[in-house]
Amino acid sequence: MRISVIGAGAIGGNIARRLAESGHEVLVADARGPQAVAAEVRQAGARAVELDAATQDREVIVLSIPFAKQPELADLLAGVSDETVIVDTSNYYPVMNGHIEAVDNGQVESVWSAEQLGKPIVKAWNAALAGTQQTKGLPTGTPGRIAIPVAADSERARRTVMRLVDDTGFDPVDAGILADSWRQQPGTPGYCTELDAAELQRALAAADKDEAPRTRDRLGEQFASLTEAPSLDQTVAINRAAHHRPSTR
Repeated sequence: MRISVIGAGAIGGNIARRLAESGHEVLVADARGPQAVAAEVRQAGARAVELDAATQDREVIVLSIPFAKQPELADLLAGVSDETVIVDTSNYYPVMNGHIEAVDNGQVESVWSAEQLGKPIVKAWNAALAGTQQTKGLPTGTPGRIAIPVAADSERARRTVMRLVDDTGFDPVDAGILADSWRQQPGTPGYCTELDAAELQRALAAADKDEAPRTRDRLGEQFASLTEAPSLDQTVAINRAAHHRPSTR
């Protein structure tokens, strides 16, 4: 597929690398310029381009930029074909993004994003840590493979992105329509807890919309109080413990 990734940070760069390794034609663009694309991403076959080039004749565009920055891409995406699938990988953290009143008042993050961008979107790759995505992808069919939820109003778009999630090394889980994607937001049981597909489906069903922001903020305070940065496995264990899920990986 002809895919662009906008945002060359840890998650965007990894998605671009994995998709290029899977044989897709991948362009990567970043507001800092093509030089911001890591050498390992380019070596995998992805091509670094300017932002304008990343929106031309693409089947899928993956946005991997900070949540609050998304409105800045509305003009860039305005001319993109309605057939192009747009994917958002971001998450809302008020301590980092600043407060967004609509989201604080309960609007689903991805619904807010779609409104700001003026385009339908798919929510995917947001509920796994960068370290998880970089180091724990496995071939299709591997027992215990970590799962990633995918939500969208368009079944065609959802299925397209589910196939791409598979290509990046994770089992895709159909998370339903965009209005239900709060179930994969920060503070929910399926967020950054490294679950397999069956476990993730149960976690999505168990999510509590009112409790999620409180859990998100409580975890943020817990991580901020640590005297040294936790390892990936320690981070996952802390996230699981917030939902009384013992870490077994």
